[in-house]
Amino acid sequence: MATEPAVLTARALLLDMDGTLVNSDAVVERIWRRWAAAQGLDGDEVMSVVHGRQGHASMALLLPERPVEENLADNARMLAAETADMDGVVEVPGATAFLAALAGTPHALVTSADVALSTARMAAAGLPLPEVRVTAESVGASKPDPEGFLKGAAELGIDPADCVVFEDSGAGIAAGRAAGMRVVGVGPRAGQHGPDALVKDLTELRVEPQEDGTIRLLIG
Repeated sequence: MATEPAVLTARALLLDMDGTLVNSDAVVERIWRRWAAAQGLDGDEVMSVVHGRQGHASMALLLPERPVEENLADNARMLAAETADMDGVVEVPGATAFLAALAGTPHALVTSADVALSTARMAAAGLPLPEVRVTAESVGASKPDPEGFLKGAAELGIDPADCVVFEDSGAGIAAGRAAGMRVVGVGPRAGQHGPDALVKDLTELRVEPQEDGTIRLLIG
């Protein structure tokens, strides 16, 4: 017997990019496993940390004694390498239709990628960039800090409690929660971190803008 879809109502949606709108796992794995090998670290341990965070924040967790300057320099090199490598970057299933359904509704991209990388990956996946974007350059603290999501809500002029976050990573889900927002988890990584609702990809969502300006989300 078919189950009824879950329903969430919001006034704005805040969207992570990697793992949520864009599947960039292939390039993330390539570049971070290469970095892990160069540092003598276990690749699987590194991959369990890096999703959702800015690169230098992941490095600080993995190599806590390492000088910040080294992490920032490595991060800049890795961002350049990632921006040059779009092999295997595709949309998460349903992302095109999902973004099209959001036309005219308040929504923002909130990503740990910088402007160059987010622009390149969205283009590689064939996705339009939302007008409001919060990138690595926009914040002083990486997810799981809530700063990015709070900035996105502020730029849209929407109370955090009226926002729903879409995220795939533990760091991102924690950031959404810390911002006082409800979180829809996207994909298998998200299910390990207790989001308010979970979808395997964006085909499991229906967006229904309402006359009163709210956005009705049918999930499942």
